[in-house]
Amino acid sequence: MCSLEKRGNLFILTLTGSDEHRLNPTLLDAIKSALHRVRSEATASSALITTAHGKFFSNGLDLDWAKSGDPEINPRIQLMGFKLRSIVKDLISLPLPTIAAVTGHASAAGMIFVVSHDYVVMRRDRGFLYMSELDVDLPIPPWATAVIRAKVGPAAALRDVLLRSEKLTAAEAAKLGIVESAHDGAEETVRAAVRLGEELLRRKWDGHVYGQIRMEMFSDLLRALDFSENHVASRL
Repeated sequence: MCSLEKRGNLFILTLTGSDEHRLNPTLLDAIKSALHRVRSEATASSALITTAHGKFFSNGLDLDWAKSGDPEINPRIQLMGFKLRSIVKDLISLPLPTIAAVTGHASAAGMIFVVSHDYVVMRRDRGFLYMSELDVDLPIPPWATAVIRAKVGPAAALRDVLLRSEKLTAAEAAKLGIVESAHDGAEETVRAAVRLGEELLRRKWDGHVYGQIRMEMFSDLLRALDFSENHVASRL
């Protein structure tokens, strides 16, 4: 599912295995547990890198699992949405900088997970960022739209991500300011994230101050994250 490694004050959270890293309750709970450990073990100055093995960073929510529930209320999609929202809140409130090292495709909820980090570095030769909902006729809940709105700009970029379902390569995402830098291969992408993490650690910022400033920056988003998925579930 996932592993958490600590190198000094640098935490590395890895989605393990060669599958699509679909965000089902088991994986979401494992990520949540890892983030809880990061919060409890972080020192005054720490940083987090999140990455993944295989072709996919994450291909979104596990819709096959969700659709196997009651088609009228579908509590399973509500459950996964609740758990993902909780993880996004954690990433916004963690008392340390966060970096996503994207080594493969990140679609829909997978892209939401990626951009919830402070920095994104991405593999140039494989993978794309993709809000696929329009292409598969699924609505996007307001809280998820709020995440994209808070992390993607200007307006034309927001339009292309949400209203054209563009599949953004690393180079394209970098031009839009979504990605910090693009790199050749998975290993170099992770190395770039480590270099960035070490650079941030050298600043010796107080993590609690860092987290407080971030929460103030995204106060509107935090309010939006209190939304319920009920109306989205009814469409599945």
